[in-house]
Amino acid sequence: MLHLLGCGDPVMEDVVRRVGPLGFEERRRGRPDDAYGALVRTIVGQQLSTKAARSIYARLTALFGDRAPTPFELISTDEDLLRGAGLSRPKIRYLRDLADHVLSGGLDLGALQELSDDAVAARIVAVKGLGRWSADMFLMFHLGREDVLPVGDLGIRRAVEKAYDLPDAPSPDALRELATPWRPHRTLASLYLWESLDNKPAVEGASA
Repeated sequence: MLHLLGCGDPVMEDVVRRVGPLGFEERRRGRPDDAYGALVRTIVGQQLSTKAARSIYARLTALFGDRAPTPFELISTDEDLLRGAGLSRPKIRYLRDLADHVLSGGLDLGALQELSDDAVAARIVAVKGLGRWSADMFLMFHLGREDVLPVGDLGIRRAVEKAYDLPDAPSPDALRELATPWRPHRTLASLYLWESLDNKPAVEGASA
């Protein structure tokens, strides 16, 4: 927080002052602590408002004792039961591809912590339905990387458009340029931008 207050960007500094210190819930944004659950939650949340994503994820986990289904459970559970929780057929395919990658060892979740951001992203995007937005969410919320800027997130782009009084949401390149003063704490800046939307729904993963 202190770095952003002295980053030299008066707009970001004003956002930080208005929002104030971020608590645990604001920093986690409803995401699971474990690596596998984090990726399941990411797939569930794609192309949905934050509220809808949380609701569907809660219904999914309710089927399995209020926890994320294991890879084996995702593969073996009847598709109609998963669809009853609110999952679309494409998302069920993506979740099962994630399960296949984990079970086969193609995605070694335990090894990701030791890799660079780009290397982590390369492993994650190899799973169907997981793109760079998904990788950014994993880097931010599970691995705790401090300098991630999710340029594909519509919520971030809308928050920047509003805070900086822009005529339109910035392009990814324009957002990267604008965010230069926030380094090396662009993850924290992103959290503040989400909060600055005043809990208005933001579409998750539009560029996933």
